Amino acid sequence: MNGFINVLKPPGMTSFDVVAYLRNILKQKKAGHAGTLDPGASGVLLICLGKATKTIEYLSDMKKVYRVELTLGISTDSLDSYGNVLAIKDVNITNEQIIKTINSFVGEIEQIPPMYSAVKIDGERLYKIARKGNVVERKPRKVIIYSIEIIKISKNKVLFDVVCSKGTYIRTLCSSIGEKLGCGGHMSFLIRKSIGDFTIDSAYTLEEILDMVNKNKIHEIILNFEIILKEFKNMVLDKKDLQKFINGCIIPINMDLDNLDDRMQVKVYDESNNLFGIGEIIKENEGCYLKSRKLLK
Repeated sequence: MNGFINVLKPPGMTSFDVVAYLRNILKQKKAGHAGTLDPGASGVLLICLGKATKTIEYLSDMKKVYRVELTLGISTDSLDSYGNVLAIKDVNITNEQIIKTINSFVGEIEQIPPMYSAVKIDGERLYKIARKGNVVERKPRKVIIYSIEIIKISKNKVLFDVVCSKGTYIRTLCSSIGEKLGCGGHMSFLIRKSIGDFTIDSAYTLEEILDMVNKNKIHEIILNFEIILKEFKNMVLDKKDLQKFINGCIIPINMDLDNLDDRMQVKVYDESNNLFGIGEIIKENEGCYLKSRKLLK
């Protein structure tokens, strides 16, 4: 079974819980997910099966859209509503101040991963360190907030949609907004509306997936993983060059250099139109070369 399923993750399960559940009902050993969702969050979670697990990085690179509720005036240790309350402050701020402050986060920003996250420091997950009552230094990471659309402001609650890059912590964004406003805040609700072109409207609940398994119709909702690579150009190799590609050799190719970008990635097929892997174009010394980046066979 090769492909991926657009799953509607329910709140109360970790992303790994969802993978484990599907691995069990699908009798599929090789499975993984693209883009972790917090246990309390819900929404689009793409589950990759079989060979599709090799394309997870391309799914993770896609833009993500979230619907978020920010609660101002209450700060927690986990930056969401599931943590311990650290401080409560009055919220004496105008809507104009809230809007201006939130919009100031659009663009490239730096975030420090929260202690309650799956990031590893010296081989140990941060959330495990946090549960021991410890705090360790974390390096800031650059992420991109492409846009923020404020839906509603009601007392100390702000509902908004955010489009962001991979690696963005919405909990950290909410906490940073509250900190900049001087009253603190935390993320009180989160749902992921989409990853790239894959939206919540086309996602399947775990109950719906189980029903498709029982009806022997699961193949109807498994998407071809080549969809993920649709923006990549195709390249066909003969048997000799294909073997070099598989062996990791750098292959000289005769192509119009004007139509190729350096470090551009391409889908590599054999002469029978079977997808073998992903290659990378290297332009060097007025020549053009193909380097194997990932084998999918």
